[in-house]
Amino acid sequence: MSRFLFVVPPLTGHINPAAAVAAELAARGHEVAWAGRPAIVERLAGERPRVYGCAGPDHLAGRPPQLRGVAALKFLWADFLGPLAEAMAPGVAAAITAFRPDLVVADQQTVAGALVAERLGVPFATSSTTSAELTDSMAGLPGVDSWLTALLARLRERIGDPAATHDPRFSPLLTLAFTTPELTGPCLTPGTVLRFVGPALASRRAPAGDFPWRWLDLAPGTAPVLITLGTANADAGARFLAESVAAVRARAGRLRAVVCDPGGLLGAVAPGPDVLVRPSLPQVALLERMAAVVCHAGHNTVTESLWHGVPLVVAPIRDDQPVVAAQVVGAGAGVRVKFARAGRERIGAALDAVVTDPAYRDAARRIRDAFRAAGGESAAAAHLEELAAAPGPAVRTGAMTPLPPTEGHAHAGQ
Repeated sequence: MSRFLFVVPPLTGHINPAAAVAAELAARGHEVAWAGRPAIVERLAGERPRVYGCAGPDHLAGRPPQLRGVAALKFLWADFLGPLAEAMAPGVAAAITAFRPDLVVADQQTVAGALVAERLGVPFATSSTTSAELTDSMAGLPGVDSWLTALLARLRERIGDPAATHDPRFSPLLTLAFTTPELTGPCLTPGTVLRFVGPALASRRAPAGDFPWRWLDLAPGTAPVLITLGTANADAGARFLAESVAAVRARAGRLRAVVCDPGGLLGAVAPGPDVLVRPSLPQVALLERMAAVVCHAGHNTVTESLWHGVPLVVAPIRDDQPVVAAQVVGAGAGVRVKFARAGRERIGAALDAVVTDPAYRDAARRIRDAFRAAGGESAAAAHLEELAAAPGPAVRTGAMTPLPPTEGHAHAGQ
């Protein structure tokens, strides 16, 4: 049996797919450990995971809600992902030294995993939880590609192997893409073995929490819609959520909506047969009952919806979301609206289209079939097993200068 170390950021959408794969590996008899923020990993990764604590923030904070485009992307890397890599590096090094994994599985945007692994001579695979990095997403952003390349090079000088030349966002050995070409279209992946495995959802399929499931039966004959802006946009969506609710209520008797509002942006919205607002939702379970989804084009929400064959109205806000939204539209599985401008009329018209035009549902179902055929966490685990069993270099445990003193330590559930 093999030993796998998952290196993840403090972001739910990045940990959830890894948690499904880790659970599959554990079920096959392998040993699994994590490097990340213990409280977050323990909440998402099942019962009593072995977690090596890493320094760094618990979430992406401090980004102005109105930040978009190039400015948002630069903030993400310069003010969050770059500093996160340096903060996590000592903990990742300690985890590798203590756990001695056969393979590190590094989140694509948590480059501490890739850079520290390469420095210590440990093989690593990349977990690509967003398809934006697999496409030429920076082609229309002059200078950004070279700026990011320089930022990654500086990180490599600090925490990686300065002699290495590959892009740390792509393992030279294996990149797992939690999607398929039926959604992404052509992909550009420099210097990696790319494997499409589709969404990994096993750890989140069961209904959970105190959701009032009987509410879904209050208005038979109306199409149920899920409205969500994900977990990272609670500060930016008050206007859009309110307009989406208004669009649904203007179609009373035809549509009803379950709305996720973790930030309480809508205030006190009276429940009724047409709209139910909740601070959190068992999203994967709910999608089995939905006719459409209105969302921010976050990769996890999009792939979870399409895994169930549900078409979308996508309103991208920033980061990878415009790329994912373009993929949805290009695949024929949804309609795009402008997050900052779309009102109830435009959102309502988009909902009318995806709910009533069978072409959108047919496209969503084609992607669903491709996702399910790709194998999900089972296929991902098989690829990782094969790589871990291949002959590789011994772990080097020498000094990691100029890294600061290690802060990593193991947790086994709280």
